[in-house]
Amino acid sequence: MAGRIAAEFRRLGNTIRWSWAGWCAAWRSEKSLRQWSAAQLISVALALWLPLGLTERALIIALGFLVLAAELFNTAIETVVDEISTEPREAARRAKDCASAGVALTAIAAAAAWLVLLWGLVAPG
Repeated sequence: MAGRIAAEFRRLGNTIRWSWAGWCAAWRSEKSLRQWSAAQLISVALALWLPLGLTERALIIALGFLVLAAELFNTAIETVVDEISTEPREAARRAKDCASAGVALTAIAAAAAWLVLLWGLVAPG
């Protein structure tokens, strides 16, 4: 039993290390990730400062992290596509465009949530 628990902790440690390595690689290479991270910091600060409910704060913070996750998926797709071929290909362009659209949709969702919450603050009722 103790061996199984130790193995699970090793797996968890590996998962954390690999995730951190992925974050650091994307941070170094992707200006968009750095920009979305700055937007998330501002968003979290505003969500904590404004008179929002707990559920509203959780929604705003979670949506911001989803934008960051989408940007990481986008980075992964772009990296693999660029590694496979540097020549322009229609399928590669579509894959990259779809991944970018995924980031855009999560950002729109976060912006929509902010707009609804802010509207509720200025026009209650």
